[in-house]
Amino acid sequence: MERVLIANRGEIAIRIMKACQDLGLDYVMIYTKEDQNSLHVKLAEQNQKDRKRLFRVSSYRDPNDLFEVADITSSTAIHPGYGFIAEDYRVARRAVTRERPIKFIGPRWQVLKDFGNKINTKKIASALGIPSIPGSEGPIYNEMEAEDIAVRLFEMQQEQGIPNPSILIKPSTGGGGMGIEEVVHIDQFRRIYRQVRNYSKRQFGDEGVLIEQYIKNVNHIEVQLVCSQHKEIVHCGTRNCTIQTGRRQKRIEVAPGLDFSQAYKFDPQRILETIISYSIRMARYVDYDSLGTWEWLVTKEGTPYLLEVNPRIQVENAVSSRITTFKNRASSINLIREQIRLALGDKLGYKQNDLSFKGVSIEFRIVAEDTKRGFIPWSGCISNFQLPTYSWLDVYTHVPNTEPYVIPSEYDPNLALAVVWGETFKEAKERGLKFLSEAIIEGENGYGDPVTTNIEFLKNNIDNLCRYNYSGCH
Repeated sequence: MERVLIANRGEIAIRIMKACQDLGLDYVMIYTKEDQNSLHVKLAEQNQKDRKRLFRVSSYRDPNDLFEVADITSSTAIHPGYGFIAEDYRVARRAVTRERPIKFIGPRWQVLKDFGNKINTKKIASALGIPSIPGSEGPIYNEMEAEDIAVRLFEMQQEQGIPNPSILIKPSTGGGGMGIEEVVHIDQFRRIYRQVRNYSKRQFGDEGVLIEQYIKNVNHIEVQLVCSQHKEIVHCGTRNCTIQTGRRQKRIEVAPGLDFSQAYKFDPQRILETIISYSIRMARYVDYDSLGTWEWLVTKEGTPYLLEVNPRIQVENAVSSRITTFKNRASSINLIREQIRLALGDKLGYKQNDLSFKGVSIEFRIVAEDTKRGFIPWSGCISNFQLPTYSWLDVYTHVPNTEPYVIPSEYDPNLALAVVWGETFKEAKERGLKFLSEAIIEGENGYGDPVTTNIEFLKNNIDNLCRYNYSGCH
């Protein structure tokens, strides 16, 4: 029997556990000292009646700990969830090449290595004639070379008459908006370049950076692909994640990726079909064999640019799941379930024309943070956590609602993901506001200050979904 080691925490660990149960697979859960009061730990404890399913580790990032638990429990596969080791090709390679190999639930390690580097991704896109953001064609390690590229990008924007031109400096590896800094004047360049280079070395072990034009007034649109080891590919439509924090961390996502009731300067249906086609072309080129997300920037004129590829399950997978249904089953697709099933060697069992798309789904990331002070994290104890229940609402959380919960300062202060569904954008937005207005989250920190969340920020931004009123997202 297959046994899956769930190498993550919080709501994604719970969802992986439930997907394993649905597939009839055994599973093992891990946790750290800081997470001992998390709901994912409590659920694993409750399910230990027949065998031990819960093991404490020092870190979710330590592969030695993870593989030791895998060996002790005779696990046959490891699910990394998102974050931590999810995109670490070295861990994926070690999993399948060690003396007792186990399956890594994600793309094979060679694909992780390619797409884990933004430069490699751009090179693949270029080879296929797929547009990517203007900028450096390779990782830059030399400061003078980097500054020359920056000067050219500023000059190019000025020649094009772009107001307030700027560039972005990014780590050439990593993702999720980590380490990216904006430069608005060439005099700032050297200081910020050194800052990003040092960050990249600390976080990713590589000083290489990528320098790109900052494309503003965009929609940040994603394409969700589902691929098998048998060269099968389907897509689950698109989603929009333009509403982000000042540090480019997503806070609201919606599927589909554009609102056809809005007036755009281009044909939204054609643009979505174009980026889906480009994404599938890249997936076929590298023989992609798992779930993956192709991220795009689409300008208000309708020009698409490939941003990056995320070779893993994403936080926002549920909005795509909610609108994607099987025509002959009248049920929605479960992307986590599919990811596990396909990693174990199954065929898809369906084709693109077996899927249909219905309605609009919005995901709200509820986070303990102060949105008026740069989205700084709030830490303290949640004493009352009550979220409403409706047939059109799915809530994913690791916060217990039966006892106080201390938010671990070691991790992001995410509290819940709420996914609402409606027949139309209008109905989904109305339901989203209803949910947010009825959510009750109470608590205080060590100074007696009340809990601070981003709920008001979420309410205030619902009407901005799929609009071109942002400075851009990278």
